[in-house]
Amino acid sequence: MKIALLQMTSGIDPLANSRTIVNAVAKAAGEGAGMVFTPEMSGLLDRDRTRAEPHLHREDEDPVLSAVREAAALHGIWVALGSLAVRSAGDRLANRSFVIDDQGGIRARYDKLHLFDVDLPTGESWRESKVYAAGDTACVANVPAGALGLSVCYDLRFPDLYRALSDAGATLIAVPAAFTRPTGRAHWEPLLRARAIEAGAWVVAAAQTGEHADGRATWGHSMVVDPWGEIMLDMGIAPGLGFADIDPDRVRDVRARIPALRHRRQIPGVDRR
Repeated sequence: MKIALLQMTSGIDPLANSRTIVNAVAKAAGEGAGMVFTPEMSGLLDRDRTRAEPHLHREDEDPVLSAVREAAALHGIWVALGSLAVRSAGDRLANRSFVIDDQGGIRARYDKLHLFDVDLPTGESWRESKVYAAGDTACVANVPAGALGLSVCYDLRFPDLYRALSDAGATLIAVPAAFTRPTGRAHWEPLLRARAIEAGAWVVAAAQTGEHADGRATWGHSMVVDPWGEIMLDMGIAPGLGFADIDPDRVRDVRARIPALRHRRQIPGVDRR
């Protein structure tokens, strides 16, 4: 199956971001893709909560989600909407991924499990937990390209999640992201390849890129990695659409050659001396 990845430089205007996604959905469908993947925070990337506040909505009122659902139905294409900031319980937000089918229906939702609370050597400091509520459930959704496991950005550093997804049958894993440049330069590619190899699954990672209106800079390099760990697509730093072919037989071939999933064991304990 041919898929498309949208590499974006999302800004502080949801309407502009929405137009970018809708146009990409139309172009991807026109190029013969059956599914398009977008990055984390596709609809709004703004760390100024006061400025962002008017643009934050409950899921059923979010204009970006509504526009993408309409575009998916219009063009007959599935969309893995990397994530949106949506209002959740109380004053908290959820960093939520959506799987949208070719009729515009929402087939699956996933709230980011691991929140990015770090201080980087560059002086950058991030505290997602001040604003976002962490999810509590992993998710695998059946899509035309296979069984799609959902994750978001910082989740990439936690292999237990990907073990759970592959144990649940995932043959394809989405990693929408807005990686910072320091962490992207050091860890993006090796982590994506490791997750693909461990799970014996395709990894599709649509990413934010470039200089954003809120002052941050993201790494880009949206990638598709096959189950053997080979990079099938690296989009560099330019925004736009990239394409790759997902072959489900590749999963069966790799898992047959190295049956690591069948050899997994629960570790009963650690003898520390």
